[in-house]
Formats: sequence, C-alpha cells, structure tokens
Amino acid sequence: MKTPNNKQFKQYYALHCKHLKLKGLQPKTIDAYSRAIRRIGEYFNGKLNNLTENQLIDYFHELLERLSWSAVKLDLYGLKFFYIHVLKKNWVDIPIIKPPKTARIPDIITPDEAHNLFMSTRKLSYRVLFFTLYSMGLRLGEGLRLQVGDIDATHQRVHIRNAKGNKDRLVPLPGNTLQLLRRFWHVHQHPTLLFPNRKRGLKNAHLAHSHLNMGGVQVAMATVVKELGIKKKISCHSLRHCYASHLLEAGVDILELQKILGHVSVLTTVKYTHLTSITTQRADQQINLLMDRFDIRWGNIS
Repeated sequence: MKTPNNKQFKQYYALHCKHLKLKGLQPKTIDAYSRAIRRIGEYFNGKLNNLTENQLIDYFHELLERLSWSAVKLDLYGLKFFYIHVLKKNWVDIPIIKPPKTARIPDIITPDEAHNLFMSTRKLSYRVLFFTLYSMGLRLGEGLRLQVGDIDATHQRVHIRNAKGNKDRLVPLPGNTLQLLRRFWHVHQHPTLLFPNRKRGLKNAHLAHSHLNMGGVQVAMATVVKELGIKKKISCHSLRHCYASHLLEAGVDILELQKILGHVSVLTTVKYTHLTSITTQRADQQINLLMDRFDIRWGNIS
C-alpha cells in the first residue's frame, strides 16, 4: 500500500495519527485506523476532503470484494474518526455501511487437545506463552505485555494493565502457571519483560528491548495447529475461548468469569455457555432435582 505523495494528504494523515494517539486508543486500533486512511487515500489519490456519497459507496463496495466485513468495518470507523477529528465534518452526512449481524460460535479444543498443542510447540518461549494465555484467559496482547512486576505471587493473581477499553483487571494466577513462569524467567532473566523477543536468541533475551513479536507468535500457533492436523479454526485467541468454556464446565460462576475475562457486559460472557454440553446437562440435572422436590397431587378438585 502506497501513501499518496500529496502535500495536503500528508498533513491530514499526520494530524490523523496525532489525534489517534491523543485519544488514548489501543495500538491495534491506531494501526487499523491509520491503515484505513492510507488505503482510502491511495484510492482517491490523496483527495479526501470533498468525497461524495456515491464515491464512498463505490469505494466500500469495491473494498468488500477484496476484504472481509470486519476489515471493511474498521476502515469505516477509521474514516469516521478522520472526518470528525481531522476534517471537522459531521459524520451524519456520510452514508453508513452496516455489516450484517452475525452470531458465530468460536471453535474450541478439549483440555487434552490443549495439552497436546502446548507440548507440540517446540520453541520454549511460545510453549510457555501459549499455556499462560490459556491458564489465565488472556488476550494475546495482554500476555505479550506481561511484566515481572505484574505477578503477585503472594495473593496468587496477575495485574493485567491497559487491556481492552483501557481498563486494568486482576486475574487468578494458578500455582502451576506461577512455577512455569518462574522457571522460564530463570532461563532468560530479563529484568522487566516476561516474554522478551528472541532476536538475539534465548540466551541473550535479557538484552531485548521489546516483547515477542505478535506476528511470529501467530505464525507459531498456525504451524503447530497444522502439524497436529486440527481441522478447527484455532488461533491464539481461541485459548481464551477454551479457558472460558472449560471453567464453565467446571462450575465457575458466570459473573465471576465475566470479571476474570474483563467483559463489560455479562451478555458477552454468556456466549460461552453455547460451547459446552456439560453445562446444559448440569442444568437439566439441577432442574430435575429441584422439581422432584414438589409433590403436586389432585383429588377432589376440578
């Protein structure tokens, strides 16, 4: 993707990037909204200040031929941000492209399959990271950004900082995970990062200035999934889905799970009840046990 060599566009784009940072958006959102403006800027040769409704409809229609609805939606939101904060125009005047509503259920794997996935991951950094993501229900970015100071061994919890929505939360730290992270830290001994990058090799990871590369981690996951012949769509984020569904199967209260996962609404957490038949079976059992306590009879009544 080429950035238009247009003086006005360059000024607009620089201002766009400044506003994105000043609004405190997450790095992934900043990247997506910046990419959106570069893409639409290339399409219209950098001339974005007087686009017509038909031009925008044509652009997003063509974009949908190449990209997914989720990508198109991000470009739409990026353009909306650009119009409001850079062009100072009312977004109501812009035609809104509305993606179709979907209610997809994510693929998950069993605890045994998850264990096999971890042990089939040959690079130590990735193996420990994958288990850490699963054992605490973390998003990939949350796991990568973990620091030594975030671990509270005394209270067996981990401080997740600047998560989705710019919110912090505390999550339970399993003893097994604590021991694994301690052993892993003794291997790399980085003073700050729990998952330093491997550019200089694992032995020199204590000199790293950044955490593991997100793209490299995702490629590692895709590789091990392919090697194991897993036909489901399993990614790093799937480990978070597995954690949630496995805890529900174990009987963890859904409101407690909501707090652990950092969901704003319990409705987001409720979707995990669709991932397991065990919770349904348990509900059926409890319903029958409750109703069996009633002895509803009738004799001389009509």
